[in-house]
Amino acid sequence: MRSLIFAALIVCAAIQARADPSVLGLLAEPRTHAVMRHALAPGTGDPEDFDISDCATQRNLDEKGRRQARRAGDMMREAGVMPDLIWSSRWCRCLETAELMAIGPVETRSMLNSFSSARWQSVQKTKATREALAALPADQTAFLVTHNVNAEALTGTRPVSGEIQVVRVTEAGEIELLGSVTVPVF
Repeated sequence: MRSLIFAALIVCAAIQARADPSVLGLLAEPRTHAVMRHALAPGTGDPEDFDISDCATQRNLDEKGRRQARRAGDMMREAGVMPDLIWSSRWCRCLETAELMAIGPVETRSMLNSFSSARWQSVQKTKATREALAALPADQTAFLVTHNVNAEALTGTRPVSGEIQVVRVTEAGEIELLGSVTVPVF
């Protein structure tokens, strides 16, 4: 019985951590960055006729996802911590998320493109992302908008749509997950 109660408390703590927007305040600390899984885009994967340069062939944000992306930008402004760099995957759902947040100019980075259908790219893209973050000056903060597989490979936890993970780059160049917050869908 005690182990069941203990397990329930751990689950409740994890859920609370995902709901606590104060975790965004950690972005004021040196060598911290945000990794966000794009906002809500119903479905999974992309259609067979997927074309990276044609949003009509991709799974895209719906109206709830657009509101969620705007709310993510609001939450960043409320936290008072604006990133110096906003990097996004080239997928339309990531770009739209980053643009709707309206927290700065968005730059696409191929290291953040999904490798869901090309798992062999996981090691290469994760290493490139880790190295890019480690190369930034300690006082610069990057905000990355990417996919669940990329975020999971980088942080070790699988985020839900609209979840922002706050990470720190360690002295050894590794990524340490400090906490996360899921932007509400309304």
